[in-house]
Amino acid sequence: MSATLTIGAVTRPLAEVTGEGHRVAAALRAQGLAAGDAVVLLARNSFAFIEVSLGVRQLDAYVVPVNWHWTPAEIGHVLRDCAPRLLIGDADLIDGLGSQRPAGLDVVRIGGSGAGGYDAWKAAHAPDPTRGAGLGSSMIYTSGTTGRPKAVKRLPASSAEAAHRRLFLETVYDARPGNVALVTGPLYHLFPQAVAMAHIGVGASVVIMEQFEAERALDLIARHRITHAAFVPTLFTRLLHLPEKVRLAHDLSSLAFVIHSGAPCPGAIKRRMIEWLGPIVFESYGSTETGVVTRISAGEWLERPGSVGRPLLTGEVRIYGEDGARLGPGETGDIHLRIHGTPDFTFHNDPAKRAAVEREGFISCGDIGWLDEDGYLFLCDRRVDMIISGGVNIYPAEIEAELLAHPQVRDAAVFGIPDAEYGESVAAHVELESDIENDAGLDAAQLRAWLRERLAGYKVPRTIVFEQLPRQESGKLAKRVLKERYLAAARDMIDG
Repeated sequence: MSATLTIGAVTRPLAEVTGEGHRVAAALRAQGLAAGDAVVLLARNSFAFIEVSLGVRQLDAYVVPVNWHWTPAEIGHVLRDCAPRLLIGDADLIDGLGSQRPAGLDVVRIGGSGAGGYDAWKAAHAPDPTRGAGLGSSMIYTSGTTGRPKAVKRLPASSAEAAHRRLFLETVYDARPGNVALVTGPLYHLFPQAVAMAHIGVGASVVIMEQFEAERALDLIARHRITHAAFVPTLFTRLLHLPEKVRLAHDLSSLAFVIHSGAPCPGAIKRRMIEWLGPIVFESYGSTETGVVTRISAGEWLERPGSVGRPLLTGEVRIYGEDGARLGPGETGDIHLRIHGTPDFTFHNDPAKRAAVEREGFISCGDIGWLDEDGYLFLCDRRVDMIISGGVNIYPAEIEAELLAHPQVRDAAVFGIPDAEYGESVAAHVELESDIENDAGLDAAQLRAWLRERLAGYKVPRTIVFEQLPRQESGKLAKRVLKERYLAAARDMIDG
């Protein structure tokens, strides 16, 4: 049976979609796109998203997928920073950018009509399957502790390095011809995109959800006889919240491989998923900078609860102490990762940032952990204060900066707190210019409204507390003291 691509209610032969990717490549080449150039893609999950991704990569260029939930100002930063040759996106999303769209930037509107519409733009060119050296890639914007997005950019590589990277992805996600893969997340995120492109690359069938709905995901698995599926832990929680009668009403017997990544998965949730689906649940660990390095099966995890696995193929994990010394088994320190023989990376427009996270060629992603005697990696904590909510990275410094811009806010501390569904949610403790007793005339709802005008909705704190903030003798904000209250409450609930 020929491979297909399904998005929403529409199914098309994969060969047809690939052919449209060749047509996009021809249109891009006619527009002057060259190897190493960037094309920003601002689009929801759609056939156009896949076609553009294929076409850009075919020309050894960079596709820059942007989170369309970001505010125009956040997207505008990306457009200025990566200096793309072209912006392709859903018409309403592009039109919503307003003045944040750089003057002179060529635009192609998906769903738009006329000469500037995507369908007319690509239809003006015959498919051209001519390929470059196979070095095309994504350039993913990921924030640091400053909250300012930086793009992880693969460096020029040999064909052998590019081929090894493809092999690594296919191995991690068990991508083989004949698979039918379910992609549940937005394609602007690296994890769903990697799963989709790895399977398309081997000629397997792929089903992409336009938007995740728990029961619909089960229906798609049963209807399309899904063999491989990818989730972030938050989606596991939503699946488990379905009534047991609903979960058992769907035939999931075709599933052979379910992988989760993007955020730590609570042990109780993972154990329930294994009990439900059987020993087919895998977990992967890595970073945008390095790619996935480790993987663990259900059986291995049950023997070593809390582990994220051992390195695959040429992957390697090292643990370093604060003094820079390499640590041995059982010793906790900073996790550094590397995949030997694959393309290296830099941070676009910020090579110093790349050097700052490297030690002996290994890259730190800010996590703290340890290796056991058999080389299995265990995570303990994150070195930075990054919040991971539903598999999405949220950076407190960015939110704090917006809070401090409010005329009635004197100080602010933003951090992640335990959340049963999302893993973590955003909390903000705010000190006002006026004492709480004197009533500054500002409440949590008003402050959230202020933030929603400046930040994407998922970054707006769900918890806001007004109080005088604690500080250390040095004057440094004692954020850990605030966070510990929530951690203690969570432990009390578990112990109780």
